[in-house]
This record gives sequence, C-alpha cells and structure tokens, in this order.
Amino acid sequence: MKLKQLLQGVVTGSEAPDIEIAGLTSDSRKVQKGFVFIAVPGTKADGHDFAEKAVELGAAAVVAERALPLAVPVVLVKDAREAYALMAGNFFGNPAEKLNLVGVTGTNGKTSTTFIFKHVLEQLGHKVGLIGTIVNMVGEESEDADNTTPDAMELQALFARMVKAGCDWCVMEVSSHALDQHRVAGLKFKCGIFTNLTQDHLDYHKTMENYRLAKQKLFDVCELGVFNFDDEASAVMMQEAKTEKNVTFSTVSDFADFTARNIRLFADHVEYQVVSKGCLNRVNVAMPGGFNVRNTLGVIAACVGLGIPQADAVTAVKTCKGVKGRIEVVPTDTPYTVILDYAHTPDALINIGRAIRDFATGRIITVYGCGGDRDRTKRPLMTKAVIDFSDYFVLTSDNPRTEDPQRILDDAAAGIGDSKVPHAILVDRTQAIAHALSLAKENDIVLIAGKGHETYQILSTGKIHYDEREVVTELLEKQKQGK
Repeated sequence: MKLKQLLQGVVTGSEAPDIEIAGLTSDSRKVQKGFVFIAVPGTKADGHDFAEKAVELGAAAVVAERALPLAVPVVLVKDAREAYALMAGNFFGNPAEKLNLVGVTGTNGKTSTTFIFKHVLEQLGHKVGLIGTIVNMVGEESEDADNTTPDAMELQALFARMVKAGCDWCVMEVSSHALDQHRVAGLKFKCGIFTNLTQDHLDYHKTMENYRLAKQKLFDVCELGVFNFDDEASAVMMQEAKTEKNVTFSTVSDFADFTARNIRLFADHVEYQVVSKGCLNRVNVAMPGGFNVRNTLGVIAACVGLGIPQADAVTAVKTCKGVKGRIEVVPTDTPYTVILDYAHTPDALINIGRAIRDFATGRIITVYGCGGDRDRTKRPLMTKAVIDFSDYFVLTSDNPRTEDPQRILDDAAAGIGDSKVPHAILVDRTQAIAHALSLAKENDIVLIAGKGHETYQILSTGKIHYDEREVVTELLEKQKQGK
C-alpha cells in the first residue's frame, strides 16, 4: 500500500512521498523492512526517541509530531496517536465500516453488558464479534485479551477478521484510556452505552473530570446514546453528547425511558418488570445481583433504541447465563458458597457487597487486595467498602506488579480506622484464601474479589499462572486430606 493511501484522512504538515509501505507499527521493536514507524509520545517513553532505531531496523518512513534528522522521509502530524489509528484503519480497508458497532463505557458493568448484548444479538439471528477485558471473540472463536481496548493495529485486525467471518455486529468495551489515546479514532458507533462513573484510573487521568471527559468522547461518535439515569454523571454526559438520539434506563426512577419495577433478588437469578412507554415485560435472568438488573435493563433499552421490539429483547435476555468472573459461583462440595468477582474499585466492591447481602443467610467473608502501580488513593476506600458489608475480611495481594506488596497493604489498611470488624492481613494471596476457607461455616459466603476472570498474577518478576478456581479446589482438597 502506498504511504499516501495510508494517510488518507490524516491531517499532515508535510507532503507524503509516493512510496510503497509493507506495514506499520508504533512499537520500534516490531519494525520490519518497508514499514512506516509512527512515533507516538507515550506515558512512560516517547516514540520519537526510538525513531532512529526503527530506521536501522528497516523503516521506510516515519510519522512524527516534530521534525527528526533521519535518513528516511518524515511526515509531520499534529497527533501521532490519532494518525496511527486512522492509518491502521486504512491499512485493513476500514473493516469497521461494514460492522454495526456498539461501544460500552463506564467504570463498572462494561464486561457484563457487552456479553449480555452479544448474547441477545445472537439470539436474534446475528453473528457478533466482541472486544473486551476478558476475551476478544469472532463469533464463537475466542482469545485472551491483553487490554480492555486493543492497540489500533490489533483492533483493526480484529474488525477485519470479524468481517471475513461474516459478523454484522461488534460489541466492544471502550476504556477511558483508549478514548483518551485515540485508539478508536475514525470509528463510528451505532450505539454507545454509559454504565456509571466512579473513582478509578486517577493515576492516569488525575481528576474525576478528566476521567469523565475521556468517556464523553465516545458519545461524540455515536448515533444512539444509552445512559444510566441513576448515575449523576449521566445528566452532563447526555447534555454534551453529539448523538442523534438518547434513551435512559433506571432501577428507581419513573422519569427514565426504561424503568425496572418489582425487583426481586435471589441467590441464582433476578426478576423484575421492565416498563417503558406503552410496554411492560417480565424479566427472569439466571444472573444474581442487583447490578445485573441494571446491566440487562441497559441492554434492553439499547435494543429498543436500535429498533428491536422490547418483547424480543426481553425473550433473548432471559436465556443469558452470566459472565465468567462476575459474581461467579465456584463449584464446591461445601456447606458454604465461594464466589469470585472482578470487583477492584470501591464502587464495584460496594455493588458486589450489596448484591450478596441481598441473598446471604450466613456471614460474608471477603478476600480482597489492591493492584500495584495503580491509583493509591482508592486503596483505603476499597477497605472501607469491604468493611461495610463483610462479617470478616482478609486483606491480601492482588497484582502487586513492580510495587512493594507490603506498602500496598499498608495503604489499604489505613481504611480500617477504628472498625471492629474482625480481619486478617496476609501478603500471600493463597494463604489469605486458605484462611478464609478455614473460617467458613454452613450458609456462609466466601467472596474472593479482585481477579475474577483473570488466570494470572502479576508480580515484580513477571506474570505467573494463578487461577483462583484451581486454588480453591486444591485448598479444599488439602483440607479434606487434613494437611
């Protein structure tokens, strides 16, 4: 492909030479002969510093935000990240234009919402791709995901595979990082869903307003906006949205377009009535927790906003069985229940705690930790959230990454204050889970929060295999054997 073709839609400050390009990347380590290297300023390193290395590896041209003294043509752009996303789309022939895109953004609920939406569309006869935190899927084929929203080239390659496989829809989580870093630049969304806004990623965004503004960008490129009426950020999000149409959903207010009424929560499912203008349908879905009322209601609202009859959307939702790592019950031969959940923010812990408290008949014993190299201010808030619903808690490591695990626990322990809730602090996560299981009695619930679907732990030495389903099974087997 010619460099000029790759740069279609990109505002450049210099003329692009008429040369053939074999590929493109923003990672100098992935440069091959004939590639164009895009010098992206990163949060930890500046791509401009690696441009010379890229040329040595065979780059035929460089796209940069400032002039560089190189032996190959340098094309100047105002924003290298945006240029990279647009060029990636051009390289693959802009496959997203052949898909109906649904984007889901918010602090919590993105993964569950995308899986529910995918299921509903498939029940209605569509072939659907999915991009998100747990996996990326092309129809029924899946692969583990590294980022909530992939790198621009990975993203466009996924779109191309979806189109080739016959997908007509793609439902994707759109993270605040991806929006801020223009990874989805050039995409047009049929529908965008806003779940909620609570504290997270302030290590990156610095302020809640910056965090909100990043998420706001999704609704600059959506036809339909679907907003959680119960979240106070929705009012300003809707006001600033550039959508053609907006709809709202609520679990408490009759002023929303779609309202959940007569909500009933059980240990293995939820029931409610969805009420909208001229329509009322009963919903019974095999996913416990009050937040799954919101997640399913948001999907139903979006479907109706897209022209799908409410009754058809409800019928499809009823057959959804849940999402791995989201209030997931681990099969155990015990008189108590073990639940895994990905909750790793104060608000997510509050939500999972409320959900479990609604159906718990015994004690709630919570195991949780805080991620390293992430926002330190949320750590004591997470502890306070756990204290509010737990009868006993164990503070431990999550993914410490390069940070000292003990310092992370010290930060989180500051939230204990003068609380009288009994607890333990154990750095080793397996020991913490073992301790919680040893305390559990009939009808108790052991909640292991923070990792959910993850099957690894990130330490200072790198990523290791760590599947909490296996950990729980092995620990219970040792208990049986009296070891």
